Amino acid sequence: MDRMLVVVFDNEVKAHQGRNALRDLDRRGDVTIYSAAVLAKRADGTTFVPEDDDPGILGTLFGTSLGSLIGLLGGPVGLAVGATAGLALGAGVDLDHARIGADFIDDVTKQLSPNKAAVVAEIEENWTAPVDSLMESLGGTVFRRSLSEVRHTVDQEEVAAMKADLAQLKAERAQARADRKAKLAEKINQLESGIQARMQKAKERREAVLREEKLKAQTLRAKAATAKAAVS
Repeated sequence: MDRMLVVVFDNEVKAHQGRNALRDLDRRGDVTIYSAAVLAKRADGTTFVPEDDDPGILGTLFGTSLGSLIGLLGGPVGLAVGATAGLALGAGVDLDHARIGADFIDDVTKQLSPNKAAVVAEIEENWTAPVDSLMESLGGTVFRRSLSEVRHTVDQEEVAAMKADLAQLKAERAQARADRKAKLAEKINQLESGIQARMQKAKERREAVLREEKLKAQTLRAKAATAKAAVS
């Protein structure tokens, strides 16, 4: 099952140990890691993703479910990605892109207090025992949630409803008096803008999912190639 995993530790050193342990589980075949990062919170409450020994994470973080989750956990001021990267996530992140419920964000945020750190990862796992046992032995608190399906159907239904309202407003404007036409025109403009914004957001979500699927396929191909090389 495709899940988002967050394991909160008392400090950044422990979190890096947790991430390395998670990678060991991946190598043993107990889980498949699609992407993972360490997220740390400073004493002043600001959060950051440290410079990483996995150079791919900084390049693939943006526009993914993992990147959106990390941005949401960074809070309204966002977070720094890399000590010198000068990049930020946070305030503009859409909860729908993370494909995780707001209650999950709240639960993790309460546990991820200042000076603590977490491993945040998107993984595939068939059972929870391997991850839970290993992370808890390292002092981690485990949170996980299955990723929700992308809201294509909901988006289509909402846009269709808005277009129906738009058609009705235009029909009313055609028959309205001059003083009423101006008010209806304003409502029509607002609704048209809302439809365009909703369609653009849906498009961005679809594109993000396609990017993630491509990255996952690359991960699985790389694992298969490594396994083949090991037995040849």
